[in-house]
Amino acid sequence: MTKPSPPDRDGADAYLADEDPANEDETRTHLLVRAKRPFAPIYKGFVQNPDKKATNRAGPLAQFIRNGDLRGLRAFLFLHAIISSGEGDNGWSTTLPLAVWARVFDTTKAADRRSASTAATKVLSRLAGRHLIIRERGGRARAVTVTLLRPDGTGAAYTRPDGTSDRFLKLSNRFWTDRWYDELDLPATAMLLVALHEKPGFELPTERMPEWYGFSADTAERGLKTLHDLGLLEVHKRVKKAPLSPTGATQVNIYTLAGPFEADERGVAPSKTKGITPPHAKGNSKKVAVRPRKKADS
Repeated sequence: MTKPSPPDRDGADAYLADEDPANEDETRTHLLVRAKRPFAPIYKGFVQNPDKKATNRAGPLAQFIRNGDLRGLRAFLFLHAIISSGEGDNGWSTTLPLAVWARVFDTTKAADRRSASTAATKVLSRLAGRHLIIRERGGRARAVTVTLLRPDGTGAAYTRPDGTSDRFLKLSNRFWTDRWYDELDLPATAMLLVALHEKPGFELPTERMPEWYGFSADTAERGLKTLHDLGLLEVHKRVKKAPLSPTGATQVNIYTLAGPFEADERGVAPSKTKGITPPHAKGNSKKVAVRPRKKADS
């Protein structure tokens, strides 16, 4: 009679081994996959007031820039990426433990658990104070329900953008999964949204930024430079007729997004991009063609 083989000890050990806790990137990726869509629809009124007759067309985005609130802006964008249904008890909402919100907002990277949760609470409080969300707490697990409000800051209930009366831009999930968010400072993140708001091949006289978008020309120029240095923005020169110019002509910049944010005819970014590697990509020896300058203070 053949004796039974002893159990595979190595296989048993592997089966019983503990797994590492989910980190910040893994938590965000899980929530993005759960949302079941490749991009976040961001109402264009968040970036710019759609009323072309308004004297100042700044949208709520400008307040994030004036307050230097990069963490708050990232939180706003991520909420719109993961809340994809209005069928819950609270409408367009999702509920997570406060500790999970802390990981989602990256407040856990340089703080203990209590401080990280406090920082996450402050982020949500700022968004609620700007009438962009409703925040409700409850339960022993310190669960926090976040409900979207209309992104124009009026406090009105959120409705799905229809692309007609409510036009929207599409922020690819690759902003998160490729960790481009970690490469873009506040001016660059703002100008990425502006570029997504505009049509491909747009002109943008930066001296008009205060009037058109509510923040300075310097902020716009720094943001555009960072996007260009990272290979995310193509800049072409064009000569235009200018009857009042001494030479009768002037030169303008034409901007087009590239790489993961270059939209196809449907406005959807490609799932893969050749030639552009996020600087934070792990285990990848490729480098961005142009070295980015030092991040500007936000």
